[in-house]
Parts: sequence; structure tokens; C-alpha cells
Amino acid sequence: MKERKTYTLHLCGLTRELPIISVSDTLAIASFVIPGDTGLIEKAGRELVAKLKARFGPDCGGAEYLVCPEAKAVPLAHAMARIMGLDYIVVRKSVKAYMRDVCTVSSSAITTAGDQSLVLDGRDAERLKDRRIIIVDDVVSTGGSLEAMQKLLCPLHCDILAKAAILLEEGGYPGEDLVYLEKLPVFPLSRD
Repeated sequence: MKERKTYTLHLCGLTRELPIISVSDTLAIASFVIPGDTGLIEKAGRELVAKLKARFGPDCGGAEYLVCPEAKAVPLAHAMARIMGLDYIVVRKSVKAYMRDVCTVSSSAITTAGDQSLVLDGRDAERLKDRRIIIVDDVVSTGGSLEAMQKLLCPLHCDILAKAAILLEEGGYPGEDLVYLEKLPVFPLSRD
């Protein structure tokens, strides 16, 4: 691949230049980091909610909570929750001192070296038990985080109504069950 420094993303009527970063010797991705980009978060949140309503009805299938992993998906979940009139719960990546009776699973992500943990506070687990939820993330690559979130929520007997993300990276997760706004290319690296 010829050395590219940025990828131009057109999303929700906005344009963003995303830096291209190597995640391995053979692959680079366009780095999409939304915290702090209020305009994009608000527009993407509105468009995702509109897509969810179009697919599942005006009440988004009776969703009761949004659930997202920390940290980049948090502002998106917040924006969507405000529009939908719901609360959201953040699955953390480490155990915090305030947590009690935690539930944990291992997860891997394309942008994180090695395995990481996903941690749900026991109080949040109680709130989610037997509830209808939507999982929200910023970008889905391989689907590892989605799979780990489902594994974490399964013992709570949650009804996962939908999975939603702003972007789906090409060539990883198939995406048939994902509500998303745009696809994001990946960039193979030559070994020259």
C-alpha cells in the first residue's frame, strides 16, 4: 500500500480527516475517536436512533436500557439515551473500588494489545436483569467486543434487541445483525 496519512470520512453531512495508524505489521486502520466531537456525536446519535426506529418501531422494540463499553462509546450512548428517553449503563474495562459483586469477561480488540476485561458492577447487573437492551459502540471491527458484551449479559437474561454502532470496519465482523451508519475501510500494509 502506498503510504497514506489520513482517510476522509463523510458521515452525517460532516467531513472528518482520520489519521491512519498501524495496528499490526500487515494492517492499518483509520482511527475514529469521537469523544470531544460534539457535533458528530449528536448527529450520529440522531441517525442511529432513526435507523433503530425504522427497523424496530417507534419505541425501538421496547428498549429499556442502552449498554456500551467504556470509553469511546460513552458520549454516543449518552446522546442516544437522551433522544430515546432511556438510561444507559457503561461496562468498564477494569474493576473500580466502588464496584460490588462484579461480573467479568475477557475481550480482545483490534486497537488494544492483548486481552482486556469487561466489567459490570453488580448494581448495574441487577438493573439489567431480564431487561430489553440495545448494545451501543462507536466502531465494530472484528466483533470481539460485541461478543464479549453478549457473554457478559447472557447470565442476566437480557433480551438484546439490537446492536448499533456508528461505523463497521470492512473485512471483519459480517454486520448483518448490526445497525450502523457507514462502513470504514481497512488498509493492508505491504511488507516492503
